[in-house]
Amino acid sequence: MPLYANGAQLVRWNLEEIGKGNRVRVVAIGELTAVQLLAFNAVRAVLNLPPISAEILFLGRHVYESRVTGDGYTIDDVIDQIASALDVSAEVHASAKMNAVQNPQHRKDKYGNAVSDRGVLECTARHPRPELFSVIPLGDTIKPGNKRGHDVVASEIVEDSTG
Repeated sequence: MPLYANGAQLVRWNLEEIGKGNRVRVVAIGELTAVQLLAFNAVRAVLNLPPISAEILFLGRHVYESRVTGDGYTIDDVIDQIASALDVSAEVHASAKMNAVQNPQHRKDKYGNAVSDRGVLECTARHPRPELFSVIPLGDTIKPGNKRGHDVVASEIVEDSTG
């Protein structure tokens, strides 16, 4: 199981503390599957990069700023995104510029989207353990702060500016 039994609790605690303005510690929240780890390390070998280990770390500051502050998601929403991105079915997307796992199964969120959650891993700072640096709900055209979608707001702005 990629997320540890207490992984969601650790994510919640870090995000809540960040929301209060407190400093948090890096915590281990889960592991890559053997297949995911093999795929990452195969690409890393081709790129002459050292292998990573399976355990996934989490700090959460970037996730909080991007998803909670920036997009208006709740901590529960972010936990759902992380759990989905780190699912056993998540596919590896690895290159010289990015390391990520992405759930190929679309998940219905509570805002009316069918999203494919991507977890972006930072593999250098805490090597050999990757850190879940970001989570991206791909396909979230309707965000919590804008339940009608981006296109509607863009057209309203154009209408407001013309007349």
